[in-house]
Amino acid sequence: MNHQENFFIKFMRLAGPFWRSKNSFIIWAETVLLIGLTVMQIELAVYITQWNAALFDAIEQRSMAGVKTQAVVLMLIFIGSITITTVHLIVKRRLLIGWRTWLTEKVIAKWIERGRHYQITLLSQNDHDNPDGRIAEDIRIATEDAIALSHSLFYCLLMLASFAQILWGISGRVVFEFGSVSIPVLGYLVWIAISYSICASIFGWWMGKPMTSATHSRQTQEANFRHDLIDIQNHSQAIAFIRGEINEKERLLDSFRAIIASYAEQTTSWIRIQIFTSGYSVASMALPILVASPRYIAGAISLGMLIQSVQAFQHMVSALSWPVDNMAQIATWRTSVERVLGFMNALDHLERDISDLNARQIHVNEANVSALKFNNVRLEGQEGEKLSSVVNHQINAGEHVLIADQANNGAKLFKAIAGLWPWGSGQIEIPAGQATFFMPPKPYLPAKSLFEAICYPKAKAAFDQVEVEKKLEQVGQKALINQLNRVDAWADVLSNEQQQCLGLVRALLHRPQWIFVQEALDSLPPDDEAKMLKLLAHELPHAGILTITHQPVAQAFHQRKLKL
Repeated sequence: MNHQENFFIKFMRLAGPFWRSKNSFIIWAETVLLIGLTVMQIELAVYITQWNAALFDAIEQRSMAGVKTQAVVLMLIFIGSITITTVHLIVKRRLLIGWRTWLTEKVIAKWIERGRHYQITLLSQNDHDNPDGRIAEDIRIATEDAIALSHSLFYCLLMLASFAQILWGISGRVVFEFGSVSIPVLGYLVWIAISYSICASIFGWWMGKPMTSATHSRQTQEANFRHDLIDIQNHSQAIAFIRGEINEKERLLDSFRAIIASYAEQTTSWIRIQIFTSGYSVASMALPILVASPRYIAGAISLGMLIQSVQAFQHMVSALSWPVDNMAQIATWRTSVERVLGFMNALDHLERDISDLNARQIHVNEANVSALKFNNVRLEGQEGEKLSSVVNHQINAGEHVLIADQANNGAKLFKAIAGLWPWGSGQIEIPAGQATFFMPPKPYLPAKSLFEAICYPKAKAAFDQVEVEKKLEQVGQKALINQLNRVDAWADVLSNEQQQCLGLVRALLHRPQWIFVQEALDSLPPDDEAKMLKLLAHELPHAGILTITHQPVAQAFHQRKLKL
């Protein structure tokens, strides 16, 4: 029970503040309206049983006038039911999308800020895998099913209270005789309904218990399969060049076989549930008539009251059967909630890890200095292993410095400057108000127009098209000018050389004061790489340039080396 409570507490701690958000008045108004409409639905259901009783009494009495009256009442019920159901659906869906939007924005904001989306990939635990599925699908299920299940539970509680009262009144007083012992029982139909539902719920829970773990396994394997497909798509050219299709085919089939195994496990769980629900539905259909008919045969109730008692019994059993009826949905919902909670816990774990480093981390500050300074900086691994010597260095504006070390450590130094690698010690001071620009081995080119992709992360309005065309000519990509308005997946369409040239164009357009070149021109011929670095220095003469490269020709461009 404590585990269950902790689960719900964690979920409400994550998602509950939605009702205290900036639109709380509208949210609460919609919630109260939804509750009111649900109450009206129950009142309508109660009235329908009363209408049924009146109709069958009129039929039993062969009263045509009574039947006509009930036909008119039916039209009013018809109109009321449509109106209440339609408004209820609109309000419910507004609440659903509102909660999902709020939680999605909250999770994305925590995931995407300060490079956490990258840093979380460095964690060893697996509660952060497939963030796309957790954000897009699991949040949807967690919020939509939470409201759907809460609403159906509230509806069933109202239905239980309403129809238990009706059934109690119709049941009257029945005397059970056991030899010489007579036991009077009031509301016997109510007690039968409760006993039947409790037994069915316990047995149904036992039959459906494996569904939670089976559903979690299925969702995880499905997400892993999607991830593998996306991974192959992102690296399709490299795979095609080295003829890795057979390996990738086997990898995909292995991933899909895991889905089949989890599917079989889930099917077994479904079979158990279906065996129970099939028998349960047949019993629920026949039992109320069998237990209520003796009073009708004895003349204690009319035909209308018999029909009303049967419907009240069925409604009451349906309400009491909420746990059984929603077992599969609860399992799916809980699995998705746990995946979202696991993802947020991983982000919190990352935050704590970085916070716990305290002095034992690399601090990056903007300072009132004119140079980029490294004060006692040492790079370390996540487990504390030393990766570099202590660096005390100053790089002045306009200097060209080569990072003379393993490219891996050089890349970590760049990440440290960007605030993405806190593991280590020392302090990095960046001149306040001066822009930094990082050029990775392959620039990110969003699937928008080529003009927008080049301008990223700024909007295309920030740059003049004539200026962009000029820069494309300078880097030898004049042929791309007529494609500036074309939308495409540029990371797949353009060669590595073209993409690296566009990364250079982006740097020239943004005109930063500090540029960090991480093997960002290595796809070019050696002489062309040196030429592009000289172009960068010519266009941005006051910019400090730190470079990681393996080309001897390009290394000659630099004035000095920084050893790690």
